Amino acid sequence: MTIMHVPGSKSVTARALFLAAAAGGTTVLRRPLVSDDTEGFAEGLIALGYRVERGPEAWTIEGRPEGPAVAEAEVFCRDGATTARFLPALVAAGRGVFRFDASAQMRRRPLGPLTRALRELGVDLTHEGEEGHHPLTVRAGGIKGGRITLDAGLSSQFLTALLLVGPLTSEGLEITVTDLVSAPYVEITLAMMRGFGVEVRREGDAFVVPARPYTAVAGYAVEPDASTASYPLAAAALTGNSVTIPGLGSGAMQGDVRFAEVLRRMGADVDLSHDAVTVTGTGTLRGLTVNMRDISDTVPTLAAIAPFADGPVRIEDVHNIRVKECDRLEACAENLRRLGIEVGTGRDWIEIRPGTPRLAEIACHGDHRIAMSFAVAGLRTPGVTLDDPGCVKKTFPGFHEALAGLRAEWGLG
Repeated sequence: MTIMHVPGSKSVTARALFLAAAAGGTTVLRRPLVSDDTEGFAEGLIALGYRVERGPEAWTIEGRPEGPAVAEAEVFCRDGATTARFLPALVAAGRGVFRFDASAQMRRRPLGPLTRALRELGVDLTHEGEEGHHPLTVRAGGIKGGRITLDAGLSSQFLTALLLVGPLTSEGLEITVTDLVSAPYVEITLAMMRGFGVEVRREGDAFVVPARPYTAVAGYAVEPDASTASYPLAAAALTGNSVTIPGLGSGAMQGDVRFAEVLRRMGADVDLSHDAVTVTGTGTLRGLTVNMRDISDTVPTLAAIAPFADGPVRIEDVHNIRVKECDRLEACAENLRRLGIEVGTGRDWIEIRPGTPRLAEIACHGDHRIAMSFAVAGLRTPGVTLDDPGCVKKTFPGFHEALAGLRAEWGLG
């Protein structure tokens, strides 16, 4: 049995950085994810005047409940959606003029539901180009609070940004949600807010956030990334090998740990303890129909190994992945067709027929999840190449070395 340590959770690291910056006192994050996204978030905080010290195993953040330490700043969010969505909400609760921009890829991704909500709360916010997209300028004068209605059907990050900033308002927030995708990510947010001293109340479709100061945490341990864990777990199921991911089990906050249950339905043996998950391939992958609305970051992982199942694999209710780093539904379909696999797609579904993939170059579209997913499929189709292997730096800079280690340990050539 192979034991593989995966990097810290991107979702947890980003939320922890926000909470630490907003809390009074000093917070130390243990084993945070060190990647392009999280480095971009940390550097955004530094540009805003927060003190952030980054070591190899721990990051230390001096909180400022009153907001940024500078009256004016420019923040470049790179490709990071959490940076691009959370930091404008954070600065809105402070005072000053703050301009945000992002990569061309991130400029294409939506911000509208969040920025409309902030405007309803009285925030002076201007989109400088296309409405609802970066770049934008926030002329911050604090947030009073109140009641708002939010559509989080494209991204749960819109709701998370408002939940996180709620305690920094003068009167608190009541957020009524009309649609919500990736609900487990909101549960991560609520659990982490609780860990920093703020309890959010649920009333039907509404989240009631008190105006209450966050408390710093002397040592906050970041979980391994459950979305990243999907790649070695899928690799084991695909190749008939066994892998254990320590630190990630039934006690994890992250909903994407449920990807292991999808592999169980496909025929893999799965052992899920409180603090570890082990997947062992049985030599058989069964076709299935699965709703992945709540674990949609793992859709490309399943799509890439689907041709090796003994029947069709149909993934449903995942329209939101069309507005990720790329249109992931279309990117999966395009690359499967490049591999000679028959695929059907609709607005929010993809169906993949069994087949024997042929050699092809994968079009990554600058998307780390497309690259890592199809690299795993390449374990059964040697010679598959990626047109942009370096894009994995967004969340897992050492991915290719880690996959090569699995290939060698499992004797896959």
